[in-house]
Amino acid sequence: MSKITAAITAVGGYVPKFVLTNKMLEDMVETNDEWILSRTGIKERRILKPEEGEGSSYLAIKAAQNLLEKRNINAEEIDLVIVATATPDSMVASTAAFVASEIGAINAFAYDLLAACSSFLFGMSTAASYIQSGKYKKVLLIGADKMSSIIDYTDRTTCIIFGDGAGAVLFEPNTEGLGLQDEYLRADGSGRKYLGMDAGGSLMPASEETVKNRKHYIYQDGKTVFKFAVSNMADVAERIMKRNNLDHTDVSWLVPHQANKRIIDATANRMGLDNTKVLMNIERYGNTTSATLPLLLSDFEKQLKKGDNLVFAAFGGGFTWGSIYLKWAYN
Repeated sequence: MSKITAAITAVGGYVPKFVLTNKMLEDMVETNDEWILSRTGIKERRILKPEEGEGSSYLAIKAAQNLLEKRNINAEEIDLVIVATATPDSMVASTAAFVASEIGAINAFAYDLLAACSSFLFGMSTAASYIQSGKYKKVLLIGADKMSSIIDYTDRTTCIIFGDGAGAVLFEPNTEGLGLQDEYLRADGSGRKYLGMDAGGSLMPASEETVKNRKHYIYQDGKTVFKFAVSNMADVAERIMKRNNLDHTDVSWLVPHQANKRIIDATANRMGLDNTKVLMNIERYGNTTSATLPLLLSDFEKQLKKGDNLVFAAFGGGFTWGSIYLKWAYN
């Protein structure tokens, strides 16, 4: 019997209609288009407005529906729905459970996975493990974040970076040796003091004081986060290549988390890749947190060929980071 691997067999994506440009941010905080673009690589980002929809679940549902329509499969065939997100609809009820019900995945169990910007990457490992167990045939993994719900638009260190969006992939069994090949995932909990959100959890429950002191917005120590992200994303990408005897000619595409163009460039340089092998859409969307990796796959799906070697890399608050080596499974 051939070994079962877990392959991505379909992708979908969704971004909100409203476009928040750098020019518009100039009227909100002390910044300008040239400053933002030169330091981040971002020109614009998408924001989910109430008239279009509410919550991360709305984005996730749209991305899932896009995948189901493109692949032409019935949602009732799905065994499991995982929603990777840093901005769940609520702290108690699973966003994934609601998404599964809304898309008609009535035979699936569902749960959320939270690891900041590494959520989708860690979700890939989780989804693949379910498939490789042989118990499940179709696992829908969605990365969705409404980052605008936790952004302080008077704080230029964060408001210029983040946007809203969602992407989805379907994992299924493969016997051709395609799909997820290897992973290297890491975490360092001491990093939460450099990038996080103070209030809203059990450590600092919501109160009049936490709202007044703007504790429900994310914050970051930009220089520290940048330093950690540059070194760690590059390190794990290089490690996954060495462990699998890959050189720059073997890697078809780098699929990097879209946090900052300089971090992406540093990772590609460490891997020996030129920019023609790097998937990037940070100019249009900014950092959509859990959605960056699947949105890349959705945007560049037509360029991916069966057998292509993809190296994924991400870094997130907390700190969390890692790399995954995957062989693309379809044309």
